[in-house]
Amino acid sequence: MKNILIINCHPNKESFNFGIVEAYKKGALQNGTNVKEIVITDLKFNPSLQFGYQKRTELEPDLLDAWEKIKWADHLVWVCPVWWGGLPAIAKGFIDRLFLPGFTFQYRENSVWWDKLLKGKTAHIITTLDQPSWYYWFAYGRPSINQLKKATLEFCGIKPVKVSYFGVIKSATDEARKKWLIEIEKMGKNMK
Repeated sequence: MKNILIINCHPNKESFNFGIVEAYKKGALQNGTNVKEIVITDLKFNPSLQFGYQKRTELEPDLLDAWEKIKWADHLVWVCPVWWGGLPAIAKGFIDRLFLPGFTFQYRENSVWWDKLLKGKTAHIITTLDQPSWYYWFAYGRPSINQLKKATLEFCGIKPVKVSYFGVIKSATDEARKKWLIEIEKMGKNMK
């Protein structure tokens, strides 16, 4: 049985992303999977990596709790909208503050290489867009996915990382949204 952690990156609790989280969680719980959540907007922390990597900023209690959940999880589900081609600022701040050397990766002394400290975990990025996914890929090279999948999760050893796109959100009918939520619930149910 897998331990699944759902990380909700959307700051608006009335967003479709919160519905996605509930649908995925409902499906995952149907097959007896253990599920925990992180709602980034509920966390109390400074999203700025104030001193870069020159000086460590102590982690706030909410980030320490989030770190324990990440260590516990076998599979991370990131639910993120695409804003200006990237992640919401609060999600970027969460990553900057928590995906640190010694936690998620470790540079090797006198080497350009690093150790990937989150090996053995897998991930699924579920992202929403206000443009067709093919256009986001073709016109822009899908920067938010490259950042989260390649430059963060895979950099830290998480593989494979699956990606699912849902959109165009702004013009989606209620019928389309219901179909998407059914599809997302099945994704959660089939995750074992």
